[in-house]
Amino acid sequence: MSPLITTEDKLKERIKELTCLYNVSSYIANSTLNNLEPTWDAIASSLQEAIRYPEEASVELKIEDKLFLVGLQSKDNVYILSAIKAFNKPIGSIKVGYSKLKYNENSFLNEEIQLLNRVAQEVGNLIERKHIIESEALAKRHIERADRLGILGEITAGIAHELNTPLANILGYTELLKEQFENNQQVQNDLDKIINSAIFSREVVKKLMFFSCDMPQQMELRNIVPIIKDAIVLLNPNFTKKNITCQLQIEKENILLRVDAIQLTQVIFNLVINAIYFSPEKGTIGVLVSENENQVVLKISDEGVGIQKENSENIFNPFFTTKPVGDGSGLGLSVVHGIVKSHKGNITFSSNTPKGTIFTITLPKN
Repeated sequence: MSPLITTEDKLKERIKELTCLYNVSSYIANSTLNNLEPTWDAIASSLQEAIRYPEEASVELKIEDKLFLVGLQSKDNVYILSAIKAFNKPIGSIKVGYSKLKYNENSFLNEEIQLLNRVAQEVGNLIERKHIIESEALAKRHIERADRLGILGEITAGIAHELNTPLANILGYTELLKEQFENNQQVQNDLDKIINSAIFSREVVKKLMFFSCDMPQQMELRNIVPIIKDAIVLLNPNFTKKNITCQLQIEKENILLRVDAIQLTQVIFNLVINAIYFSPEKGTIGVLVSENENQVVLKISDEGVGIQKENSENIFNPFFTTKPVGDGSGLGLSVVHGIVKSHKGNITFSSNTPKGTIFTITLPKN
């Protein structure tokens, strides 16, 4: 049982509590939002000093998945507790304790309980401010990205139209030359190289048109299972060349969705070819198709090197690529992103286990 507290003691305790509140306010005002751990450590230490018997008190500050401890920690402690809330949702707690061997619940002053509640409120307010600032910064980046993509879409649409005619002429005249030099194998080989380069360029133009949303959509209610299976079958030579196994899992044989079949095929092609490129030989690529009442979910996983953290914000940006020069145009994932968005869907990526990446596409059924 703790001794009775005198008027003088009450005054001293009140000064300690006010000092603690002042210190906590100062720590919060001077905190760095991208690294709050020093702030939490300082708050926990300040709380310990404000308690009636600081040398015997323990403080536990828990915020989300972080834990900060000060003082004598024991399972046999008796505690006072205050919840930390942000946007009216619990995100942590503050506990102050003494050893049960010497103290009980009555050892805490009412003012200490009020102090704990005030500190918890201040901590919650700081977390709210941090989330608001981060959300505003994220929204600003999204708006800036949308503006850049809008301008880029207009530019690429013009480029695609300008390139279509000369590419068609190159292919046409090269075919005519092949007929004229059909007996000259060296010329035939050189003309084939021109044709292959022109075809590659034409595919890049198609991607530009998909990216710029300049390709007209033909949205129809279709069973997407045959579309996905046909796309995978067409990629079998790519799997064989690298000795990769494709595990196709489809929840049911009839999954109806309003889509543009050609654009859905483009999505499958781009994601799977990307997965093949980054997968090791004898690796496994997973394609999982499922549905629920509201949406269809498509997951494509690989066992590659994964997406580095520094590249995560740019992965859907046009012309961004981690492939060597000549191995990719940097349009594949941006095309996929544009098609998915035009279908009112969403695409995200996450780490695979133990390595690799999983792209998840959700498409609404209504």
